[in-house]
Amino acid sequence: MSDAEQERERDVEERLRELLAEDAYTIRPAPVPYPEIRRQGVAERRRRVAAAGAVLATLAALPVGAYAVTGNDGGGSTTATSPTPSVSASHSPTPSPTPSGPARPVTEGQLLDGITFEQAADAVDQCLAYEEKHSLGPRDTDLGPADSYRIILAMNSTGDSNAPGDGMYVVAVKEDDEHGTRMICNIREGEAQGLNLSGGAPDPGALAVVPDINGGKLYQQSFLDRGNWKLPFRWGAIGTFDPSVAKITVSYGDTTGRAVLDHGWFIASGVLDRQVTEAPRIKGYDADGKLVYDSDEDPSYEKTLP
Repeated sequence: MSDAEQERERDVEERLRELLAEDAYTIRPAPVPYPEIRRQGVAERRRRVAAAGAVLATLAALPVGAYAVTGNDGGGSTTATSPTPSVSASHSPTPSPTPSGPARPVTEGQLLDGITFEQAADAVDQCLAYEEKHSLGPRDTDLGPADSYRIILAMNSTGDSNAPGDGMYVVAVKEDDEHGTRMICNIREGEAQGLNLSGGAPDPGALAVVPDINGGKLYQQSFLDRGNWKLPFRWGAIGTFDPSVAKITVSYGDTTGRAVLDHGWFIASGVLDRQVTEAPRIKGYDADGKLVYDSDEDPSYEKTLP
């Protein structure tokens, strides 16, 4: 092969290598620009943090206690949930509110038959809710919240023909109330089943002791069961008294006991093992031991059971 031919062959090979090199570069992807991607990622994260901060600032401006509302529940109504505090960027713990409720009686002996104060307080809540639900019209006296009451008696209740099913009675009075609001509520099957309310300004001419006009609910069974009471029978007696009274006794069946005096209310209780026909006999004494009230001498007191 002549020198000229060898020179042309070398030129062709060199040109071929150049073409192959250009093709290889064309089909091979360019190197990944890691520095650029990292810069974009950092910028995106900063943008998201700034947006989240703006959302938190907006939520923190909402009023505390704003209600969250759910969507339609299928029945055409919307339901408001419990108040939810506004979102805050601070992580400081918020102390829980101290629960409030009725006051305790002056003695633990007014909570009978193993009933705890917590159970009695829950019963007061149920009774107030029951009255609100079943009220037929405007009330003359606002019953107020549970923490305006004081429990004076809680005891088991015996079902009868008029109100079947055993349960619990709770008696609560409204504190610092010139109307003397008092409730007797019956809890059966875990729910309030009946409520009796009384109230009225003190009568200046009242006797030294005034048995509760509806207290018979606590110490007698239905007249439909006369002669056929369920025994043993837990009973209670309540009423008010004048400040001059220092001692009150209550006799029922074969027993006589001293009543508890609780902020102007007297409370007595016991258990009957036989049916009686006479109502509890109540006597009041002053500080010198003088008899100042006897239910047998009170013309307004029903002395026999129906």
